Amino acid sequence: MNPRPIDAALLPAIREAALAGSGPPLRPRPLIGRSWQRVRGHGLDPESGRPVTVLPADELEHCRHVSGLADLLPLLREGLSPACDAERQLTVVTDPKGQVLWREGGPALRRSADRLGFEVGACWTEETVGTNGIGTALVEDRPVQVHSAEHFVRSHHSWTCAAAPLHDPRSGRTLGVLNVSGPAPAFNPATLALVTAVGKVAEAELRARHWESVDRLRAVAAPMLARIRGRALAVDRDGWTAAVTGMGPVGRVVLPKAVQPGPVWLPSFGPCFVEPLPDGWLVRLEAADGPAAPSRVVLDLRDPRSRTVTVSGEAGDWSQDLSPRHAELLYVLALHPAGRTAAELAADLFGDASRTVTVRAEMSRVRRTLAGVLVHRPYRFADGLEVSLLTPAHPADLLPMSSAPVVLAARTST
Repeated sequence: MNPRPIDAALLPAIREAALAGSGPPLRPRPLIGRSWQRVRGHGLDPESGRPVTVLPADELEHCRHVSGLADLLPLLREGLSPACDAERQLTVVTDPKGQVLWREGGPALRRSADRLGFEVGACWTEETVGTNGIGTALVEDRPVQVHSAEHFVRSHHSWTCAAAPLHDPRSGRTLGVLNVSGPAPAFNPATLALVTAVGKVAEAELRARHWESVDRLRAVAAPMLARIRGRALAVDRDGWTAAVTGMGPVGRVVLPKAVQPGPVWLPSFGPCFVEPLPDGWLVRLEAADGPAAPSRVVLDLRDPRSRTVTVSGEAGDWSQDLSPRHAELLYVLALHPAGRTAAELAADLFGDASRTVTVRAEMSRVRRTLAGVLVHRPYRFADGLEVSLLTPAHPADLLPMSSAPVVLAARTST
């Protein structure tokens, strides 16, 4: 959580000193300081930000439809309503790009928000409006409270906001942000805890719906698998296994970001053949001497809100989103082609070479995802692979949620 430990009266002076590069009366909270550094790197005007563009009505409806969040709105309202004053606080739900999909609150407060461009269809990222609950929560991938002059843009100083990212429990990807905003004098430190708790309840509801869908897929797929010779699995669209035949239990199959029927290379199994099922896929494991060897890996860290790895070879391309920790590990290995020992990785990530147990556990997980791509003793990318590392144009945007010493050094190297 991010309670407000600094007297609000000091916040304007802290902000002005940070903008001027002089010594502040107190340092900003680390999360706020990181955000200000990122926003300054984007060249944002601290007085007015950038003009906010609003999605056309048809694009807004499309974004709402594909967000997967519409069915959660009643649950979110129910969770927030006992403690949120609709006349003094706005409830906002955005998509993963920071675009406001829904907004509710009293008419006077909505008019006040409209004057800032905080309206339905507007994009509320750090790049556009500076440090704020929505944009900063998306970058940091954690609940965030931004109070008064902690906002980078001066015109937002009369507001306070609490926001929490909403994650899809099936894939781990960010679905959007739940945000509560209102006048700064109405600040309540408990709002962040409430928003975070309601977000967790919504994620739990999504998790329950997911397992219900897996059960439905199992009922459809089990008779089909019973007639198949060889090894095969039925998985949902996010790779969660509903049923298997000819092999031991498998919890989840890491699928490409864009699955197409036909031959595909999967990290854990090598060459496979994929066929569509209702709300899922039938994966047949092909007989082969070994997995088709990949030839190229691209680690893309350019977007501060997402991280991907793409593996290419004769069997085609395969892309997967990365967790923050796995992105850190692959970043270090991309910097050191000769490899790193567990102790060296522990020093790179934690500043403590003794934390080898944690490193080995994480490397075991990422190697299951990238079988055939990573090897050990020392940990490194497999020999013969062409490895490309793509980093942000602004060093401050490199893995912004990371506190790893190797990442902190890279952010301040230029």
